[in-house]
Amino acid sequence: MHHDNLQHWQHTHAFDQDRKLPGETRTIIVIAITSTMMVVEIAAGIIFGSMALLADGLHMASHAAALTINAVAYIYARRHAHDGQYSFGTGKVNALGGFTGAVLLAIFAMIMAWESIDRIIYPVEIAFNQAIFVAVIGLIVNGASVFILGHHHDHQHEHDGRHHQNHDCHEDHGHEHHNYDHNLKAAYLHVLADALTSLLAIFALLAAKYVGLMWMDPLMGIVGALLVSRWSLGLLRSTSAVLLDKQGPEHIRTRIRQSIEHDGNRVVDLHLWSIGPNIYSAIVSVVAHDPQSPEHYKESIPSNLGLAHVTVEVHQCSEEHTDQAR
Repeated sequence: MHHDNLQHWQHTHAFDQDRKLPGETRTIIVIAITSTMMVVEIAAGIIFGSMALLADGLHMASHAAALTINAVAYIYARRHAHDGQYSFGTGKVNALGGFTGAVLLAIFAMIMAWESIDRIIYPVEIAFNQAIFVAVIGLIVNGASVFILGHHHDHQHEHDGRHHQNHDCHEDHGHEHHNYDHNLKAAYLHVLADALTSLLAIFALLAAKYVGLMWMDPLMGIVGALLVSRWSLGLLRSTSAVLLDKQGPEHIRTRIRQSIEHDGNRVVDLHLWSIGPNIYSAIVSVVAHDPQSPEHYKESIPSNLGLAHVTVEVHQCSEEHTDQAR
C-alpha cells in the first residue's frame, strides 16, 4: 500500500502543545521584574551594609530561579511538541514544571519555618524602618507579579481557546478542570507566597515597633510557612496524579460508558489519563454481541470531553462466553 494512502489514518501527537500559552509570556515578564528587584536589593544591601536588604534580595533570587524553571518548561514543551520520541506529545512537561515548582515551594516553606523558629530562640535586633520599607517594596513588586500572571483569568482564556475542549456543555466544567495549567499555577503560587510573606512581615514589624510584640515577626514566619506548605502539597497532589497516569475524571469516564453501553454493548475496560493541560487520552475495550467497527464507537463518544487520543478495541461476545458468565 502506498504511503500516501495511509495518511488518512495517521495524525500528529502535538495536541496543541506547539501553541504558545499566555502563561509563558507572563511568566517571563515576572522573571524580568523579580530579577531587576533582586539586583537592586542585593546591590543596595552591599552598599548600605543592610542584612535585611541583602537577605530579601537573595530570597528574590531563589524565586527567580523557580520561575525560570516554569518558563523553561513552557518553551521546552512548545519546541518539542512534534518530537516523535514523546508518545503523547509534551503536555506532561507542564505538569513536570508544576511538580518541580511545588517541590521548591515546600523547600522554601521549610526554610521559612526553620528561620522563624531560630529567631524565636535567638531574637535579633530589627532595624524597623528599613525592614518595613523593604517589605512594602516587596509587597508592591509581588502584588504586580500576581496581577500580571493573572492565573484564574488565564485558566478561563485558555479553556475557551482549545478546539477540543467543552464548547457547549457546562456540566463538564467540574472541579477537575480548575487550575489545569499546573506550570502556571506553580509560578502563580511562588509570587503569591512572596506577596503573602511581605504582607505578614509588614503586619509583624508594625506590631513589634508600635506595640512591642517582638515575637510576632517569627510567629508570622511560621504562619506563612504553614500556608505555603498547604499550597505546595495541593500542587504536588494534582501534578503527581498527572505524572503517574492516575485515572482521569470520573464524570468523563461516565460519559464515555454512557455513550457506548447500549444495544448490548458493554465497556469492560477503560483507561483515561491526562496527557497535557486538560487534554486526555483513552483506551476503551468494548464487548458486543453484534460488534461494530472501532470507528463507530469512537464517533459515538461526545467530542466535547477533551479527548485528544482515543483507542478502541472491540471483542465479540459469543454464546460460550455468555454461558460461562452465568
